[in-house]
Amino acid sequence: MAWPIAEVARMSGVTARTLRHYDEIGLLPPAWIGTGGHRYYEERQLLRLQQVLVLRALGLGLPEIGRILAAQIDELEALRGHHNRLLAERDRLDALAGTVARTIAELEQSRKDGTDMISITRPENLFESIGPAPCMKVLHDFPDLVRAVERRTSAWSKAEIEANERERTAQMIQLAELLATGTPADADEAQAKIDTQYRTLARIRAATAEEYRAIGHTCVENEHWRAAYESIAPGLAEYQQAAIEAYAATRLH
Repeated sequence: MAWPIAEVARMSGVTARTLRHYDEIGLLPPAWIGTGGHRYYEERQLLRLQQVLVLRALGLGLPEIGRILAAQIDELEALRGHHNRLLAERDRLDALAGTVARTIAELEQSRKDGTDMISITRPENLFESIGPAPCMKVLHDFPDLVRAVERRTSAWSKAEIEANERERTAQMIQLAELLATGTPADADEAQAKIDTQYRTLARIRAATAEEYRAIGHTCVENEHWRAAYESIAPGLAEYQQAAIEAYAATRLH
């Protein structure tokens, strides 16, 4: 049985334009092309499309997905691997939701107590379940940086992961303290904090100016990153991005 591209688009929620793009880059060729250039897909192509969408949902870019699918030998084993990744992502998001929920409860209580809303939340480990490798997965356009972080951090022990998370939380709180005092993002004090953050990342792999700017944008645009920063202090995500932008412009060329 074969389905035309319009029907596949309807069933999968992927636009026909995207399906044609997948064909053009060799990621998902149709089973055959009929008269007038109409693409048709059979069960094997639908299964491959499912795998593409699963890997996209896990934050992988199209080049990385292409490499994974090209290396596959057994479809059943591949699906088991995708299933395990989804379960791991579910557990990570559950833990993240718990972290954010605790922060929400703390902020709600502070409002009831009438404390200053510019006050900074000081969790022991705000970045629990938001490790460096999962964070980097959102940087689809910089696969080299993502792979370098994944390779380095995959060998970390639980103690090393927790130490890294606590360090990142401490760095964010220090930056939030400057935000609360009205220190400009490009001031020496703020840039010194960003330099510390950059050097922490550089222990794994030094980022280029373009890569570091992308990380700054992600602080604002990615819901998980933004939630973490905003839980420490309102406006911290934008302040972090502005500080990174200034750092990349003056220190990374």
